[in-house]
Amino acid sequence: MITLKAEKREVFGKQTKHLRGQGLIPAELYGRGVENLHLSVPVKDFLQAYKEAGEHSVLSVEVEGKSHPVLIHSVEESRLKPEILAVDFHEIRMDEKVRAHVPLEFEGEPPAVREKGGILIKNMDEIEVEALPADLPHSIVVDLTGLHEFDESIYVKDLPKGNKFEFVVDEETAVVSVTAPKEEEIEEVPPAGGEAPKEGKLPTGQAAPEEEGVAEQAGKAEETDSAHTTGSG
Repeated sequence: MITLKAEKREVFGKQTKHLRGQGLIPAELYGRGVENLHLSVPVKDFLQAYKEAGEHSVLSVEVEGKSHPVLIHSVEESRLKPEILAVDFHEIRMDEKVRAHVPLEFEGEPPAVREKGGILIKNMDEIEVEALPADLPHSIVVDLTGLHEFDESIYVKDLPKGNKFEFVVDEETAVVSVTAPKEEEIEEVPPAGGEAPKEGKLPTGQAAPEEEGVAEQAGKAEETDSAHTTGSG
C-alpha cells in the first residue's frame, strides 16, 4: 500500500494560496465515524501517489504517526494552469466493502475494424465495482480481438470476473461496439428554375441565350428608328 505523509493545517479559505506557493496542497480527510482532518500534502508526493493509485486504489495517509486507509475521493484542478487546488480523502474501513470506479484497459484490434473498416465505439472507459478495499482491481482488461462483425458488442457480462469483486452495473450494458463505416451521401441539387432541359431542347416559348440577346438589340433599334421618324415629322 502506498503511504502518503500529511500534516495538519491551520490555514483555510484564501490563505491556502500561500500553501500552494510552498509546494503543498490543501486537503480534507473525512469518513463515517471519524474526525474530519484539515491537512496539507506535498505536491510532488501526492502526484506520484495519484499516478500509481488513481481514485480506485487504497492509500495510507499518515498524520502524526497514525495511518489512515483512504481512497482519493476528488481532486480539484485549476482551469487556468496545470495546478491541483485541493484534494479530498475518504477514510474507509478495510473490513467493509466499498464501491469504486476502475479504469478499463482495451487490448487488441478488432478484426471488424482492421479488415472491414468498421468504427470502434467505446461506451465507457471505467466501470464501478464493489469489493473489500484490499481487493479492488487496479484495472479491468477488455479483449477486442473477438469483434469480427459489424454491430457486435462486448457487454459487462463478457468482462473477466474475479472472486473478490463484482460489477455494480447491469450485465447487459454494452461496454464497446463496432459499427459499419458511414457512407457519404451525395445529394443531387436540381438547377434553379426546376428540372434541367434535355440536351438540344429548350422549354416551349423560351429562346436561346444568343437569340434573346439579338431580339433585345433589335427591339432597341426599332425604338430608336421610331423616335427619329417622329422627331422629323
